[in-house]
Amino acid sequence: MTTEPAPPLLELRHICVMRGQKLALDNLSLRIEADEHVAILGPNGCGKSTLIKTITRECYPVVRPDSTMAILGEESWDVFALRAQLGIVSNDLMASCTGEANGRDVVLSGFFSSISIFPNHNVDPRHRQLADGALDQLGIQHLAERPVCEMSSGEARRVLIARALVHNPRALLFDEPCNSLDLSAQHTVRQTMRTLANSGIGIILVTHELADIVPEIQRVVLMKSGRILADGPKEEILQVGQLSNLFGVKVDLARRDGYYHLW
Repeated sequence: MTTEPAPPLLELRHICVMRGQKLALDNLSLRIEADEHVAILGPNGCGKSTLIKTITRECYPVVRPDSTMAILGEESWDVFALRAQLGIVSNDLMASCTGEANGRDVVLSGFFSSISIFPNHNVDPRHRQLADGALDQLGIQHLAERPVCEMSSGEARRVLIARALVHNPRALLFDEPCNSLDLSAQHTVRQTMRTLANSGIGIILVTHELADIVPEIQRVVLMKSGRILADGPKEEILQVGQLSNLFGVKVDLARRDGYYHLW
C-alpha cells in the first residue's frame, strides 16, 4: 500500500497580481513543500508584500488560462480555515496591536482574526488552554497579563508569534520579523524561529535582511521587480554577484555560525 505524498504548502503557477495600475507580481511561479524552511529575500518594493497578501487571500491573481494557485493542494479556501493552517506574523498586525490588550488576549484574538478580545467574542476554556500553551511554548507566560503598550517591541513580536501558533498550524509565515527591533530583540526572535524550525513546523521567511535567514533555512528565493530572480540551495544563491544584482549595489558577504551578513 502506497501513501499519497503530502500536497505542497504553496504552489503558484504564472501568477500576475495588480496593485492599482502597477503589475506587482509578474508571471511568478513558486512551489514550497509543506515541511520546507524557505527564505524569500528582496529589496523593498520587489513584490514581497504583495506575495504575502496573495498567499493570505488579501490580493487575488489576474484570471489567466495558464495561471493557478493552490495552498495545501486546495485552490479555494475559507480565509478563517486558511489562517488555522498558516500562521502569519506580519508588520501590519504588529502596527495594530498597540493598545491596552494584554498578551493573552492578543494570542486569543488569533481564533477570531482580530487584534484583541471584544464583547462579541465567545472565548471558551479550550481557547484559553491553547493560548496559554502557545505562550508557554515560547517561554513568555509572564506576558499573559501585561498590556501590549507596556511591552518592548521584542516582547510584543514574540506574543504575535504565539498568536500565530495558537491553531497549531502547518507552517508559519514571517514578514520582516526583526524590523525595528534592537539587537537583543533581533537575537531572541531569530532564536525563536530556529526553535520552531527544529520543532518540525514549516517556515516561510520574507525579508530584506540577510541576517534574518537562520541556519535552519536551506533554500533561498530572490525576488526583484515582481519576479523570481533566483531560487535554490542557500549556499548557491547567497553569492556576492547575485546579491549585488538583487540590491543594485556592490556588496561584501561574510558567513559566521551559519548566518550570512551583508554590507
